[in-house]
Amino acid sequence: MGDRHLDRIERAAKEAEAADLAALLVTPSADLVYLAGYDPPPLERLTCLVVRPGADPVLLVPALERPRAVESPVGGKVDVATWDDGDDPYEALGPLIPPDGRLGATDQMWAVHMLGAQRVRPDAEFTSASPVLSKLRSIKDPSELELLSRAARGADEAFRKLADTRLEGLREEEVAVLLASLLREVGHEEVSFTIVGSGPNGASPHHEPGGRAIRSGDPIVLDFGGKVGRYCSDISRTVCVGEPPRGFEEVYDVVREAQEAAFRAAAPGVTGLEIDAVARGVIEQAGYGERFIHRTGHGIGLEVHESPYISSENDDPLEAGMCFSIEPGIYLEGRFGVRIEDIVTVTEAGANRLNRADRDLRTVA
Repeated sequence: MGDRHLDRIERAAKEAEAADLAALLVTPSADLVYLAGYDPPPLERLTCLVVRPGADPVLLVPALERPRAVESPVGGKVDVATWDDGDDPYEALGPLIPPDGRLGATDQMWAVHMLGAQRVRPDAEFTSASPVLSKLRSIKDPSELELLSRAARGADEAFRKLADTRLEGLREEEVAVLLASLLREVGHEEVSFTIVGSGPNGASPHHEPGGRAIRSGDPIVLDFGGKVGRYCSDISRTVCVGEPPRGFEEVYDVVREAQEAAFRAAAPGVTGLEIDAVARGVIEQAGYGERFIHRTGHGIGLEVHESPYISSENDDPLEAGMCFSIEPGIYLEGRFGVRIEDIVTVTEAGANRLNRADRDLRTVA
């Protein structure tokens, strides 16, 4: 475990050097988990991994956190420095980072920590570490792919169990609670979100489940996920309680075709922009272009939303090992919404779906 993380830190140092960064400053975040396997709470007490090209990494922690840091995967293999309560933690950080040059900070660094670092290194230029860390994290190794696959299989099973449950008469919030219970039942250690949008509420992509009772004839957009071994699941399916309303089946078929076309377009060298355009083209040709109101997908891993993004702004080519969602949708205000989402991974030959739940229109009780 420790060696794998040390290799990641070494690669981060090399990428930092190539990006003309004198150091990376990584505070509690998915970036810190990825590099060091260390996951302390993000607090006002400064914790910071300093990664420097040509120098040994240092993990700076509050003195009271030292035992926990030493027990982390890299705790016995990198220098663990401490600062005491009552001391200025940024004065302890100062000697660990270069006095000038460009310093890359993790995107989730608290502003108070950024300001403290700037105070002790006023001649340095602070910038985002994301171009380095996102690049590393976006390509999953076999152990990460296995955890993402396990998470996806669990989400598939949770959907199967839910679709066999009578939903008519339940409130959206009750279905959300049931989904969370099912995710835990199938092996998720953590539930991240459960979106349940019934009837007209399905036209709001991030609808918060509420007290609306589900009725016969309601389409229901289900979007939910959690974590297995810290890696995320995320799946969307749209079902209908009994007979679908007028026009629903047509819209469903368009979304399913767009999702399939985008999946088939995914391959090494193809850009997120190009995949987004494929899905959007199918929906626009069917006359619903203005009703597709979000990007086609997002990367997934330690965070449910991370690089690469499948959007009109991303012209970076995909590489084998990248994982992301493909989730086109159509949203008809006041009527219903339809979204179908799978997590896929890029392979040398194209792409594989990690989610295998049925994408055909499912009617439920």
